[in-house]
Amino acid sequence: MPKAPRFPPSAVRVIELLAYPSVQLLDVSGPLQVFASANDRADAEGLSRPYELRVVAPGGQGVMSSSGLGLAATALPAVDDAVDTLIVAGGPGVRAASADTALLAWVQVRARNARRVASVCTGAFLLAAAGVLDGRRATTHWSYCAEFAQRYPRISVEPDPIFVNDGNVWTSAGVTAGIDLALALAEEDLGRSMALSLARHLVVFLKRPGGQAQFSAALSLQTAEDKFGPLHEWISSHLADDLSLPLLADQVGMSERSFSRHYAEATGMTPGRAVERLRVEAARRLLSESRLPVKRICQRCGFGSEETMRRSFLRVLAVTPQDYRARFSA
Repeated sequence: MPKAPRFPPSAVRVIELLAYPSVQLLDVSGPLQVFASANDRADAEGLSRPYELRVVAPGGQGVMSSSGLGLAATALPAVDDAVDTLIVAGGPGVRAASADTALLAWVQVRARNARRVASVCTGAFLLAAAGVLDGRRATTHWSYCAEFAQRYPRISVEPDPIFVNDGNVWTSAGVTAGIDLALALAEEDLGRSMALSLARHLVVFLKRPGGQAQFSAALSLQTAEDKFGPLHEWISSHLADDLSLPLLADQVGMSERSFSRHYAEATGMTPGRAVERLRVEAARRLLSESRLPVKRICQRCGFGSEETMRRSFLRVLAVTPQDYRARFSA
């Protein structure tokens, strides 16, 4: 029997990347390079290219990225033209793009006609404005997750993952996460071995360890700052102390039962989990910014033992304290 071809003998897949004025350059070029590298591999092996790549934009002219580098782009194709994957890039210009009713109408219909749809970074705001993400799980850049959840309550926002796949819709986290997303799409199309080869060529992880929480503050607590901000500040200055439920409830002048209920409604987690996240947040700063031994950091941040801190890091950040320090220490 002949060996199975590295690329399946299917029609070429049309990948459209939607750009607009002040788009984030890497949101376009990062995913584009992943698919272009797959085409390069096919050329080198004498095989048919798996992808046809298009950068499209309203008006059909070049667009200026937010970094000042211009991008060549073609006009938006007819909504019923053949397309496999529509990818919407993010960037500072996404707010203006999301207010463009003609563009929203195009995205809405184009998304229905595509086999799959994806967004990079804040491109999720454009998909959300077009109604594509209603009733789905999604993510975006960590610093915009709270705003995203508030503006689009019909979307289940997941602030930590590098990317989220819900059916035929994919959304990715901030900027370079578009490369992670494109590798996942290429793996779906071409298989794991090819995706791993592309990752090696690009010198990136095929599946990056951890999530956005490695790069951000205590994301899940930001939406509750108005109501429990003072409590979070107090906790942060008393991390080494006893932070049991009775003590926290007393700090805000509530009964334990009432505090637990109101806190969970505001943050989506228990007070105990919130304390753990704040302790991890403080510990990761010390790991990256100081030379203190792990044992001292463990004591300063209120973890009962190094093993407890290790388990908390794995639960919250998906890495150990030692690995975090090795990756992010200055």
